Amino acid sequence: MPMPHVQMQAVRDRIANIMGGWGRGTTLKEMRAGFAELVSAGRQPQYSAVDAGGVPGAWFGTGDGVLMYCHGGGYQMGSIASHGPLMSDLAEGAGVRVLGFDYRLAPEHRYPAAVEDSLTVYRWLLDSGVAPSRLAIAGDSAGAGLALATLLAARDASLTMPAAAVFLSPWIDMQARSDTYDTRAELDPLTQRNKVMAMVRTYIGKDGDTTDPLASPIEGNLSGLPAILVHVGRNETVLGDTQLLSDRAAAAGTDVEVVVWEDMIHHFQVFPELDEAHQSLEQISSWLNARIG
Repeated sequence: MPMPHVQMQAVRDRIANIMGGWGRGTTLKEMRAGFAELVSAGRQPQYSAVDAGGVPGAWFGTGDGVLMYCHGGGYQMGSIASHGPLMSDLAEGAGVRVLGFDYRLAPEHRYPAAVEDSLTVYRWLLDSGVAPSRLAIAGDSAGAGLALATLLAARDASLTMPAAAVFLSPWIDMQARSDTYDTRAELDPLTQRNKVMAMVRTYIGKDGDTTDPLASPIEGNLSGLPAILVHVGRNETVLGDTQLLSDRAAAAGTDVEVVVWEDMIHHFQVFPELDEAHQSLEQISSWLNARIG
């Protein structure tokens, strides 16, 4: 069996060991702890805590350029702790400072709390003197959706755009309309349509508007945004979200570069077992360094 498949099986086994036992009796606290264990792989990089305009934040790495990072987790899970290793890797690879932050999570704090917190952090960076030409924004999964929503909100508030954006496995469509939610369902152990729609209801509420552009940013006006780099796996159910983004951004005059990784699953970059995870982060880091490093 080819080595990438052996590595992926190790990842699938780890996902099954942590998430396979989740059921009706699993508490949200337990799921958040399990998700953090899965994504961090037990790594605990050093960081410096910071108050980012009232939002708890953390700096990783050193450098003149700054990457604002929005963690994933379906707007219900994830934290500085869970995504610290990923942010640390990006900081080291790109030679920039990465700012992570703990935005408010659903269901305790439904939409638009996450967008409000993210926009607050973006304003804080600008007010702190970070030059937009040396600033980028990034995120994985729901964090990519939050990063895109932040760009839309910042533009509409007449704030200066950052120099670049990077999305890892972006989940940006609250309607989950792409056929890849069906065709990739058996290949991706993390993001089936029914789970995605459950997260939608938790985030925006049962009566929430799935066409609200700050909740479902694929519905927004994508003009006037910086260049965007997307890395996504071929086996992801959310692959179709990237195609929607590419098509709609192109129509709006926004440049989107897409790299599709064969055999890879949702936000594969968080799994250090995979050679492709390291290769993807190296490419993303190089792209960022050329723009803000």
